[in-house]
Parts: sequence; C-alpha cells; structure tokens
Amino acid sequence: MGDGAGAAGLQPRTLVLIGLTGAGKSTLGRRLARQLALPFVDSDHEIEAAARMSIDDLFVTYGEAAFRQGEARVLARLVDGRPKVLAAGGGAVLSAETRALLAARAFTVWVRMDVEAIVERLGSRRARPVLAGDDMASALRRLAAEREPLYARADLTFDVDKVESPAAELAAQLRARLPWLRSGNLGA
Repeated sequence: MGDGAGAAGLQPRTLVLIGLTGAGKSTLGRRLARQLALPFVDSDHEIEAAARMSIDDLFVTYGEAAFRQGEARVLARLVDGRPKVLAAGGGAVLSAETRALLAARAFTVWVRMDVEAIVERLGSRRARPVLAGDDMASALRRLAAEREPLYARADLTFDVDKVESPAAELAAQLRARLPWLRSGNLGA
C-alpha cells in the first residue's frame, strides 16, 4: 500500500477496498464495479467458499491467527489476474505479508467512515466475529485505534460518509488517478 503515484497508478490491477468492518466495503464495491465495468469479488465470501464454513465458524474452530493465514492465501490469489474490485475484510491489513502484497500488486482504497456512523449503520447486528464480546461501539473504537494507521497507508482515502453518491464519486476519483481506467485497457 503506497501513494498511488507509481506503478499502481499506471498498470491495470485489482482495486482493493480496505477499512473497518461495517464501513460498507462490499456494498460500495458492488456499485463501484458496475460503474467501472469490472468484476466484483468479496474476500469474505471467497474465504468461506475455500474453507467450506462461515467466517464465524472459522474464528471459533481455528482462531483468528489461523483465519488470518487463510485470508492472506485467498487475497494473494484474488489480486492476480484480470483487474477487479475486491472488498477485503476489515482485518486484512493486520498481516505485514498481506500489506506488502497489496502494495506490490493492487491499488488500495481506504473506505473511511466515522465509527459512530458505522455503529448506527449496523444497529444491533453482530454478524462480525471481531465485534463479539464487549459493546459494539467500544469494539469498533478499539479496532479503529489499532487499524487506522495501517489503513492510512492506502493509495487513496475515500470518506464514504461525506458524499451523496459514493460509488459514482469514487469511480470519478479513480478514473482521474488511474489512466488505465480511462483508456479501457484492462489487461488480461
């Protein structure tokens, strides 16, 4: 993950959305992919398919460390090949290996959303294992403190809760920064 001015901006590559759980990466990713005429992939769905079990079950059965190792393997596979929009799990950036992979082979976008807005957006849903235990707002604040310095290394920071049409706005920003999105030269 870097400044977006180098090779990541010139060559077609996967656009990886990173950010806190609940920030809307998957929803934004689907809409962004339509705007850019690219395929969309959700890493959590790919992890569940590869493991043949839910993310919750993976955490309970094998623990977070083993889950992160599997996540890294799946992300390494997903960033290769034809450019796409990829929504990564909120903790994907915790692995130094994954951060290096994304910096070298992807263009990263930090989908930044205010923690209180995420709490409001999620309501009482607890479908995310990292939010189990203490109250959701406290868990999200803790995760934000731990992860935001890592998210800040992204090629682009996008404040999703400050725009009216996030997918259209992000697509416009990406087209302005990434010549290959304007040229239609999406590679193999």
